[in-house]
Amino acid sequence: MEYRNLSEEQRAGQRLMVGFDGATLDDTLKFYIDNMKVGGLILFSRNIDSPAQVKELCAQAQAYASGCGQPPLFIGIDQEGGMVARLKPPFTQFKGNPFMTSRDDAVDFAVTTGRELTRIGVNMNMAPVLDVLPADGGPSVMQGRAFSHDPQHVTQMGITVIDHLQQSKVMAVAKHFPGIGRTVLDSHEDLPDLDIDAGTLALTDLLPFQAAIDAGVAGIMLSHIRYLGIDPHWPASLSPVITEEILRRQLDFQGVVMTDDLDMGAIAKHYPLPRIVEQCLQATVDILLICHPGPKIQDARDHILALLQGDRELARKEEESLRRIFRLKEQYLS
Repeated sequence: MEYRNLSEEQRAGQRLMVGFDGATLDDTLKFYIDNMKVGGLILFSRNIDSPAQVKELCAQAQAYASGCGQPPLFIGIDQEGGMVARLKPPFTQFKGNPFMTSRDDAVDFAVTTGRELTRIGVNMNMAPVLDVLPADGGPSVMQGRAFSHDPQHVTQMGITVIDHLQQSKVMAVAKHFPGIGRTVLDSHEDLPDLDIDAGTLALTDLLPFQAAIDAGVAGIMLSHIRYLGIDPHWPASLSPVITEEILRRQLDFQGVVMTDDLDMGAIAKHYPLPRIVEQCLQATVDILLICHPGPKIQDARDHILALLQGDRELARKEEESLRRIFRLKEQYLS
């Protein structure tokens, strides 16, 4: 699987993972695959009627991409169990991360989920959640979704889920780097600020992510939180300090980094799309996640194309991003 032979439009499209409406390969989805040349799709409950239907949807999307001369698609989903599970019955239902008390619980979840995702053609799970809840039992936006307030327990559960998902050939995406367990404001609504320094994060929130990196996690998703003691200007998803300096250089993560949904209020309410795209590319973010269909998808693709023309430093970073993306596609999708 060779990325160097791709057109400029294909190279730009590989940086996008997008959501869509409907449960079939309709004209809009075909447009995203053929014209926008997106590298990945993300599924939501709105796209899923039954196991047979979603299996056919994934197969048709991959076949259409191949027929258009496109590389295989990442097809992702949020299947954490509990509060966030896009696949409803008859898919297996789990209580959620807070109810995983042993390694056996994590193995059961990951093996079962990996098997069911593989059967329907989904190759990436936006899980596990590696956020650490406040040690003092204080409020958290991740209450009900995080494993625990104990970084060691979060680490043990997280790396077990990663290992067994990826044994099933489902890419795991750890989230939400560098940790949102201490926040209360929901970034779906607006931009939360967290007044914390790098040293405190390193002793707590970063521990599960470092373990996930050591365990070979396929991807890491960035949060939309602004960490005032680290980068007071940009939220993590747009921050070169957090992605390039901390995640890539300090923690030595050489895998694929993606944003959380760029349609969320934390980003969409505060930054124009051209600046969002530029910050992501500068920060060595590999995949921009846009979960709702609309003109923003084409605008983002066009901004990527425009930024890469004539900017030698961004072109170098683009080459590295494509190398990471295609290394992952070669490993899991060939």
